[in-house]
Amino acid sequence: MGNSVNNDQEQQDKIKFLTQELLRVQKNLVEQFYTDSLTRLPNLYQLRHDLEEGSDFTLIIANIDNFKLLNDFYGFVVGDFILESFAKSLKTELNEVPVYRIAGDEFAILVGKRMSFYLLKNYLTHLSKQLTHLKYAYAQTEIYVDCTLSSSASFTSDDIFSKVNMALKYAKKEQLKFWIYEDTMNFSQEYESNLKYATKVRKAIVDFSGIVPYFQPIIDNKTNEIIKFEALSRLVDEDGAIHSPHNFIPVAKMIKVYDKITMAIIDKSFQVFESHAYDFSINLSFEDIINQDIYDFIICKLRDSNMGHRVTFELLESEKVNDFNKVIHFFNEIKRYGAKVAIDDFGSGFSNFSYITKLSPDFIKIDGSLIKDIDQDKNAQIIVETIVDFSKKLGIKTVAEFVHSSTVLSTVKQLGIDYSQGYFIDMPSPHILK
Repeated sequence: MGNSVNNDQEQQDKIKFLTQELLRVQKNLVEQFYTDSLTRLPNLYQLRHDLEEGSDFTLIIANIDNFKLLNDFYGFVVGDFILESFAKSLKTELNEVPVYRIAGDEFAILVGKRMSFYLLKNYLTHLSKQLTHLKYAYAQTEIYVDCTLSSSASFTSDDIFSKVNMALKYAKKEQLKFWIYEDTMNFSQEYESNLKYATKVRKAIVDFSGIVPYFQPIIDNKTNEIIKFEALSRLVDEDGAIHSPHNFIPVAKMIKVYDKITMAIIDKSFQVFESHAYDFSINLSFEDIINQDIYDFIICKLRDSNMGHRVTFELLESEKVNDFNKVIHFFNEIKRYGAKVAIDDFGSGFSNFSYITKLSPDFIKIDGSLIKDIDQDKNAQIIVETIVDFSKKLGIKTVAEFVHSSTVLSTVKQLGIDYSQGYFIDMPSPHILK
């Protein structure tokens, strides 16, 4: 009888122990689920839970400036150290106010009361000063960290994350220390509009194949005859509306379909000029040139088409080139197939003569900002005369862009520019106009 009682007690003790152990494990798992493993701060899941539990609060987001740059430069170990240190700075500064790590370099602060716009503005002004030029020492290296803050003074807490994130993006874009979302702002409409346009661009490029080349003629200034055409990209959406590259190319880059535009223009231009005897030119950015898929596509086209001697590739935005050796290599490779090269928009931005000697182009296209008023602007005439004289000495042909009147064309000819293009000569068209 005694043994039976003892066995029952042992079983009960064992069950009690296992139950306690199970509860402990369960508690640890819950804590892990709601805790960021690096900083030991509560995470996004905990923040969402706390927001659902309360109704009277102010949400603030703190985003470390240039964290990717810091992480890439110093390495991920130092990157983690920066995140941990910044988390400690927030906890120290905010004392009892809850702080969360909600993304890689993004932290949230949950103030337990709803602040009016002016009270919130004062709060963020003080907080941003306290979080400016934070200095952290790692292995005898001093690292300085800044952050951008955002919040919302909306009348409701609906879509609070969207509102605070929109304010953060605006602050980042305008390089402000902080920004506060208000209901009077049209951020949400703007974001919705951008999203719809991005969807339209993606559909036109990927599904609808709506990228088409328009062709603008270039004339010989001595004979007034058309000697070639420049292929310019246009986007035709499913409703038949035509969009300018100034509108859709930035969006295409953002949604990572820009390379499809370049390849579509190259492919369709080669198809068109198979049945037209004119030479033609195609624009390329530095981004295109260093893209291996685009490089292979161009070399394939040149090799298989036997049209290399008729095509010129124009380098856009030359001031954004950060590796001239790659451009020189690309130019040398396409010249093997007879292709020519041009520097577009010369005379704008940070254009200079030094990279002309490095790249040895066949053509220099003088930017429209210098050409558009050249019939009246003496300073522009002096600059263009210098470009033309420099080019002639190097055996490089010149092209005037933005020739929009007879007086501009007359001045361009007097200055000795070899070729011209612009609306006075003809508008870009989807057809080759003789």
